[in-house]
Amino acid sequence: MQLHISPSMRSITISSSGNNGFIDSMKIKVAARHISYRTLFHTILILAFLLPFVFILTALVTLEGVNKCSSFDCLGRRLGPRLLGRVDDSGRLVKDFYKILNQVKNEEIPDGVKLPASFNHLVSEMKNNQYDARTFAFMLRAMMEKLEREIRESKFAELMNKHFAASSIPKSIHCLSLRLTDEYSSNAHARTQLPSPEFLPLLSDNSYHHFVLSTDNILAASVVVTSTVQSSLKPDRIVFHIITDKKTYAGMHSWFALNPASPAIVEVKGVHQFDWLTRENVPVLEAVENHNGIRDYYHGNHIAGANLSDTTPRRFASKLQARSPKYISLLNHLRIYIPELFPNLDKVVFLDDDVVIQHDLSPLWEIDLQGKVNGAVETCKGEDEWVMSKHLKNYFNFSHPLIAKNMDPDECAWAYGMNIFDLHAWRNTNIRETYHSWMKENLKSNLTMWKLGTLPPSLIAFKGHVHPIDPFWHMLGLGYQNNTNIESVKKAAVIHYNGQSKPWLEIGFEHLRPFWTKYVNYSNDFIRNCHILDSV
Repeated sequence: MQLHISPSMRSITISSSGNNGFIDSMKIKVAARHISYRTLFHTILILAFLLPFVFILTALVTLEGVNKCSSFDCLGRRLGPRLLGRVDDSGRLVKDFYKILNQVKNEEIPDGVKLPASFNHLVSEMKNNQYDARTFAFMLRAMMEKLEREIRESKFAELMNKHFAASSIPKSIHCLSLRLTDEYSSNAHARTQLPSPEFLPLLSDNSYHHFVLSTDNILAASVVVTSTVQSSLKPDRIVFHIITDKKTYAGMHSWFALNPASPAIVEVKGVHQFDWLTRENVPVLEAVENHNGIRDYYHGNHIAGANLSDTTPRRFASKLQARSPKYISLLNHLRIYIPELFPNLDKVVFLDDDVVIQHDLSPLWEIDLQGKVNGAVETCKGEDEWVMSKHLKNYFNFSHPLIAKNMDPDECAWAYGMNIFDLHAWRNTNIRETYHSWMKENLKSNLTMWKLGTLPPSLIAFKGHVHPIDPFWHMLGLGYQNNTNIESVKKAAVIHYNGQSKPWLEIGFEHLRPFWTKYVNYSNDFIRNCHILDSV
């Protein structure tokens, strides 16, 4: 086909050749116009060139939907709809919705308003009741606020339940104590002297490595002793001094008499067997145990009087942890009397009952404390910002004038749980008297300086007597930090399950518990019969 336009632009001839060899032609005459035919021709050519592109770009927009586009495709998206008379109203709709949300965010929600149970119910109600956008936004806000309240209340309830679980004694551990106590009364082997008479002189031999453990938890004590002995390069140089209360003494003695930690030496003594621990020597602690206000604080209703709307779950959890009944136990405060309880020893390592020993600790005795009393890990430095970020301001009420006058809020704190004590240097200080003095002041102030516990008064009493040691020796936080780094746990010499989630409790963290359970003797008859394997 051929298209021929005459020079005068007044006729157009279209010709084509058929299959039979003949040529067909058609001539069209163009009527006179007021505009230039040359202009018309150029216009037709331009339109013929542009319209296919507009069509293609518009088709691309339709096919691609809202997917991301290249700059060329986006040109079609922007120009195509406009050329075809279509305009995107989504931006305006979003702005209108923002405006509606701002209008309803401060409106008061009436009491007793009936709210849909779920988003699907809300959509269904919209369709059935033909809600306008304002009503929809109001109902959505009311639903979200209700859910936030419910989540917050359930979080506080969870924290309370966790607190009660942490403060209670599991049935299996109670069973273990009762069975071992019964064994003490009926089995002569369970009453065997600890240690044997020939080893008694070693209890005050300073060439041995002496460990002090104060606890009423038989299972926990067994793990501490077993892990220390198994991790030691010199287990025959270890002497353990275990202090317990009167009700647990028989069971504790039975366990270590029937399950000796050879070649280490173990001594078990009850608080009642120390002549030095009299009311005259520990008057403050006697007051702590018998003060009704204090007992109510630690054993009473932890929700009553608490303004939960004015606190966060994290702060509430911290307050609950500070109200653990163990803080008014004499066993927990005995550490301040170690120089008096062991007058013939020069240096000891003090361990909490919720630790596991993973490396040989004999190098601790070689650390030069530079005349200080307490070798401890500082808790204001380290990669873990949650565990290793503690300063004095985290423990004390600096709005109290005595605290503000005598303490620096930014001073670094240190940790109990694995401490090397130079008892010879300690006896030349007034640490115990300072401890008692500040305990009395806190009691007078109705516990407004700090909430009871052994660490706050110790931070004051040991001020100027602490020598920082390498954090390798003591890793904290396994009892309240779920995201503890496993590789760091494996490398640490001592791991500490400080916090509520003890490894012997059901609320313990499953991935951290094996570091503790590996030292539990599950083949032991008492362990099996009390179903401790089942409970943990």
